[in-house]
Amino acid sequence: MAEIKVSTYQRRATRKKKPLAAFLRRVGKSKTKGILKQAAEAEKAAWDEVACLNCANCCKKMTPTYTKKDINRIAKHFKMTYQEYFDKWLKFDTNKDIINKSTPCQFLGKSNKCTIYSIRPDDCAGFPHFARKDVRYQAQEKTYLNNLALCPATLVFVEKLQVIIEGK
Repeated sequence: MAEIKVSTYQRRATRKKKPLAAFLRRVGKSKTKGILKQAAEAEKAAWDEVACLNCANCCKKMTPTYTKKDINRIAKHFKMTYQEYFDKWLKFDTNKDIINKSTPCQFLGKSNKCTIYSIRPDDCAGFPHFARKDVRYQAQEKTYLNNLALCPATLVFVEKLQVIIEGK
């Protein structure tokens, strides 16, 4: 696959934000059985269209939220203390979450590959949070909605999920 033109997906996300937001609200409130199976199907379809290594917009424009466990693991890898690692790369945001000081991510390497992939933060490992037990919660909490314009795979996932659930 060739590099993804993120701006094309961003325009599409902007154009479809209101109807997709309404759909996600319905998903968040629904008691539909089989939502995990439907989400898994939508996830597969999304990855068939969008490959992370052809995009990496999440690493270029977003920052993960680090846990203390993440920091300890990564600091150990670099033979640093927790505090040394924190002082060099991290900060608290307005919600007191621990995030990168800057973007793009300091670990985004050539060819859009993560240079610490095997020990990356849990938030990165779980991103973009598709077919999870809490798919309804993710829809309610606007996780998907907030990522529509930042992650082409999220946009495609939500579009495919809507087609699967509503036939639209």
